[in-house]
Amino acid sequence: MEVQSLPVNYLPIIFQMLVAVGFVVTTMFVTHKIGPKRVTKDKLTPFESGIEVIGNARTPISIKYFLVAILFVLFDVEVIFMYPWAVNFRELGVDGMLEMFIFMGTLLLGFIYVIKKGALNWD
Repeated sequence: MEVQSLPVNYLPIIFQMLVAVGFVVTTMFVTHKIGPKRVTKDKLTPFESGIEVIGNARTPISIKYFLVAILFVLFDVEVIFMYPWAVNFRELGVDGMLEMFIFMGTLLLGFIYVIKKGALNWD
């Protein structure tokens, strides 16, 4: 016999979600209303890792910084894909080895392209 999901079967879940959301909202509201409020000059100044704020935060930054960061993430994530292959190296056999050679070849071509374009050259 097949069991059907009826909307009434979801009432306990909906009730639990409403209680959880209600608890969070009530706790935030009550702590905001009864909590201490001491507004001082020190509390209103921006704080950045213990360093005094100097100048405007909207200063232009070289695109090279972002390019290197994106390339690092790209190649770093691709290295993460090699870990499961290394763990299952024997089980994958020759097919796994060929696929990894193709993957590494693609990685190498991408790296050569990045080098040829001069993306990592700092002037």
